[in-house]
Amino acid sequence: MMHLARRVIRQTINDKRSLMMILVAPLLILTLVYLLLGDSDYVPTVGMEKSALPEPLVTALEEQDFKIKNLSNEEVEETKSYLKDHENVDAIFSFSQNEGMEITLYEPSTKGASAASEIQEAMTSLNPSAKVEMAYVYGDQEQSTFDSLGYVFLALFSFFLVFIISGMALVRERTGGTLERLLMTPIKRGEVILGYTIGYGIFAIVQAILIVLYTVFVLQLSSAGNIGWILLAMVLLAVTAVLFGATISVFASSELQVVQMIPFTIIPQVFFSGLIPLDLIPFGLGNLSYIMPIYYGAAAIKGVMVYGDGFLQIWPYLLGLLTFALVLYVINTRALKKFRKL
Repeated sequence: MMHLARRVIRQTINDKRSLMMILVAPLLILTLVYLLLGDSDYVPTVGMEKSALPEPLVTALEEQDFKIKNLSNEEVEETKSYLKDHENVDAIFSFSQNEGMEITLYEPSTKGASAASEIQEAMTSLNPSAKVEMAYVYGDQEQSTFDSLGYVFLALFSFFLVFIISGMALVRERTGGTLERLLMTPIKRGEVILGYTIGYGIFAIVQAILIVLYTVFVLQLSSAGNIGWILLAMVLLAVTAVLFGATISVFASSELQVVQMIPFTIIPQVFFSGLIPLDLIPFGLGNLSYIMPIYYGAAAIKGVMVYGDGFLQIWPYLLGLLTFALVLYVINTRALKKFRKL
């Protein structure tokens, strides 16, 4: 028994990836979670027409922890269009004798909730029984968590599952000698990668279509835009996942090692997929999203499902996915050189 235990210990110590998985990965992930979910120094901005508000109310609002942007009467009346065009304003507060007080937010979010909370605190200090109406440009306060974050899960599940399948399959091809025998033929390295991408990409595309149709028509996840653009974004994300899995498989000598790389390659992307508003992330870490393919897929899907965007609005995200796919294709083609014996 002790002999077996010592052998396992020696094998684990000699396996650097296993040691990283056991000792380093939890620390890195916890550190990332701490940075992303810890205290944020973000201060919301609230737009209002100060001249139309009672002086005591203005004083109470100025004492709260948010920035005030003074708006004209026309800007306050065009609340929804103003919030669409000014992303730096998190909420607009309006007051009238006839309609009462109203807070308008762009969409249900942590930033908007923070601004609304500060406004309501100011109102409570003046009149504890005061009521403030809430309005949203997109979404509503009654929608479920799945309705508000469904687009994130579409991107995550599609990318992760395709990544696992393609990464493990390519490692199996290499360890079984199939890839080496294939590379001994006159076939070009680029053709090998393209063949694998098309082969696994077909199943990835079918999976993407199935997920979207099931989510929209069976689970009744609402979409404000054309479902065709969602499918296009999902397909591009799935193809990128195939190439990403192929890239990771180059650095793995077994299927277990592909799994061991998940904490360093997939989990960090989860936090930058839209689960957390990027401008709430401290130290400028939100900019890391631009080097993560899931961000572009989730942003495109959100644009269509939540905002009703079309191609003219989501094309930068689609271009980002295409760029990732091309870069990964080049990396994979060059990486195959070390496996070619002739």
